[in-house]
Amino acid sequence: MEKKWEEMSADEKQEAQFQKLLSPKDPEGNDLQFQSPETEASYKASILRIKDALQLKKPDRVPVCLFPGMYPLAHYGITLKEAMYDYEKCVAAFRKFVLDYKPDLQFGAAAPGPGKFYEIMDYKLYGWPGHGVKEDANSYQCFEGEYMQPFEYDILLTDPSFYFNHFYLPKVFGALEGFTLLPPPTGILEMYGVAFNFIPWGLPPMQNTLKALTDAAAEALKWAGALGAFDGEMASLGIPNILGGFTKAPFDTIGDTLRGTKGIMLDMYRQPEKLHKALEALTPIMIGMGLGAAQQTGNPLIFIPLHKGADGFLSDAQFKEFYWPTLKQVVLGLIDGGCIPFLAAEGGYNSRLEVIRDLPPGKTIWMMDQTDMTKAKEIVGDRLCLFGNMYSSMLKISTTEEIKEYTKQLIDVAGKGGGYIMANGSFFDHAKPENIQAMVDFTREYGVYK
Repeated sequence: MEKKWEEMSADEKQEAQFQKLLSPKDPEGNDLQFQSPETEASYKASILRIKDALQLKKPDRVPVCLFPGMYPLAHYGITLKEAMYDYEKCVAAFRKFVLDYKPDLQFGAAAPGPGKFYEIMDYKLYGWPGHGVKEDANSYQCFEGEYMQPFEYDILLTDPSFYFNHFYLPKVFGALEGFTLLPPPTGILEMYGVAFNFIPWGLPPMQNTLKALTDAAAEALKWAGALGAFDGEMASLGIPNILGGFTKAPFDTIGDTLRGTKGIMLDMYRQPEKLHKALEALTPIMIGMGLGAAQQTGNPLIFIPLHKGADGFLSDAQFKEFYWPTLKQVVLGLIDGGCIPFLAAEGGYNSRLEVIRDLPPGKTIWMMDQTDMTKAKEIVGDRLCLFGNMYSSMLKISTTEEIKEYTKQLIDVAGKGGGYIMANGSFFDHAKPENIQAMVDFTREYGVYK
């Protein structure tokens, strides 16, 4: 008798996820039609290569991946603004990028984002070309601030959903002003007076919010349709995308977009108990965010950018007290739900290695930016699959020979015995095409396991 999902172990759930990836479906739920037997074989070989690397085994060769920022746009010859407002051009740019280099995995075309959606929602947390940054800018810009005031911790702790809907979201989306008028839904209990709770929905600010939501949803669907078609096309050509979505470390959720860097640093000293309680309250929400994304997309890889955990950003004691405990809970919750946490250790994690090895082996992938890979392989190589460490600066300014030399070094050190995926260690907007090609080609030629 086949086990139910909730009865499976973490190992069994992971195996089930990979078996599903090996039998991909199209948007209608039918078996994906590959372009040829060769592309089908290439697709399945890439999935098995990633599976073996994740599980700390030796695949046939070191997998090679590319996780770019806005580089595909320059590679194709369009601006970020064009990509944000013309989804066909955006997809064409990422198509050229993927087909030119043919990595084992591609990560979709979502990076530029839908400009019209941001306009409709009057998004204030970020600036994008023509909206807070120059028209010809090749990146967007976060406008960090204290969107949650110190006294609002109590509201967040009492009811996180009410806080986000009524306080946070209207601050970062101007179009959601109407949400501030709504009473807590917990007041809708009995027949007497129940209609009073619905009056705000008919007032002009809420009517404007509802129209904006309808228009924004239509634009989001249009954008998602273009991205989904692109992923299906790439899969049919033998290049899978298993990225299911993203979530965040609870500390970064507060420090990035609620309290801001200054705010959370002060809170560690002025109200640490409230901060601890808030981190715990956000933990199941961040787990649910990742699991929900995986369920929606059907892909198990959940990206977790680690923004404030790097060496020097927090002391070792602060990392162990404030950052790691709830992040670990999120990671374990995702693993238990059948996901593959994909953590981007931005900056250096040299002083964190002994701490982060406290995870089950063969369940997570760690994108290493500036971490010493010799040290990483020695300390966590028997627990965590290592990904990346090719410096973005090298891709832009080094020679092809220097790229080959460093690629060899990474394969010799991090790839020894398996458990490594060759890739860039941080997102890149600029690079020499020949350097990317050198990294990919050398990995395929040299990174073969005997």
